[in-house]
Amino acid sequence: MRTKFDTVIIGGGPAGSSAAILLARAGWSVALIEKQDFPRRKVCGECIAASNLPLLEALGIGALFAQAAGPALQQVALMHGAHKVVAALPAAPHEHYSWGRALGRETLDTLLITQARLAGVHVMQPWSATHVKGTAGNWRCDVRATDAGTLLTLRAAVLIDAHGSWQALPDARAGRSRGHRASDLLAFKANFRQARLPEGLLPVLAFRGGYGGMVRADGGVTTLACCIRRDQLEASRRTAPGLSAGEVIEALLQEQCDGVRAVLQGARREGAWLAAGPLDPGIHLSRGDAMFRIGNAAGEAHPILGEGMSMALQSAWLLCAQLLARAPGQGLSDPAWQRELARVYAAQWRVAFAARLRFAAVLAHLAMRPRLFKPVLALLQRWPTLLTRAAVWGGKTRCTADPAAIAIQNTFCDHAMRQQGT
Repeated sequence: MRTKFDTVIIGGGPAGSSAAILLARAGWSVALIEKQDFPRRKVCGECIAASNLPLLEALGIGALFAQAAGPALQQVALMHGAHKVVAALPAAPHEHYSWGRALGRETLDTLLITQARLAGVHVMQPWSATHVKGTAGNWRCDVRATDAGTLLTLRAAVLIDAHGSWQALPDARAGRSRGHRASDLLAFKANFRQARLPEGLLPVLAFRGGYGGMVRADGGVTTLACCIRRDQLEASRRTAPGLSAGEVIEALLQEQCDGVRAVLQGARREGAWLAAGPLDPGIHLSRGDAMFRIGNAAGEAHPILGEGMSMALQSAWLLCAQLLARAPGQGLSDPAWQRELARVYAAQWRVAFAARLRFAAVLAHLAMRPRLFKPVLALLQRWPTLLTRAAVWGGKTRCTADPAAIAIQNTFCDHAMRQQGT
């Protein structure tokens, strides 16, 4: 089995698979490590803003996404207690992609990793990274097959961390372990059939100790997802002994939000509630090592804005735009080049996403505190269009990556490789 590559990417979600596709198309040898079999359910709101749809088209899954995804999302609602404020979502400034849509991670992740295989990526699934050592230009990644237990050591000049939200890389787990905190945010998600969510509406939920959202995704499934403080969840569980955490969450949301109760009236939950966490909001680009980070490994926003998918896809494109400045095999092992590239990428990432993280944090902390949220709700009831502006400020219509730029760089790489062949 092959063990030497230009790059190893850890994590086969939207960020990792996108980067793998882009690099493989440019002639890089790419190993993509994913520890779970697909399709898999995942705690995720599943909204994909319109600004990302040109990227999915360029990755080769645009038509399949359009065929499978839920209805176009053209309105946003804020639901809190008995109150509901509705406003228009802003249209993206693109001729063919004006509105976002939702697609279950079971479908999206499978589409992307299948496309990675078609692009020539060496997909190792289900395999997990057990140990990472080395530095820029000379990485060694120990991996283990989940089913057979086979052990391998992969070598690469470039290492990309795209491992996702809830777990650190093996060598970072000890540093991240800590005791439970009352303020920990835990994430929950469930799917429902026959829910009464109006088509095209994207509700945001605000309740004591948490926030959440609902969306209609593929196959007519309505996703209900939320984040809740650990202390609030524990207090609610004490009043309902014998119920699972998910069942407590479902009852809490219906009790505290009339909009949720109306949507779920007569609905049937499909499968169990999923849980994950705690969240780790903030910028994670600088971890004291030399690997590149994309997706939630680079930075995690409070999901109240539903911009996690945007940050995953767009950060992969931002990084690859820098990496593809060099043809495959040409000086990829140069540590000085990688350090400079990391500096440029980090600066671009912060310009693209740092304000989004701060804005999401402000909204999340307001939503979880009824006393602070009350004047915000009064303001929105008087001027609902502020919800529309909030979607713009949150990045719903803005894409920081340019598919055309990657295409131009791929053309340059093809030309350089042909020149080398002569």
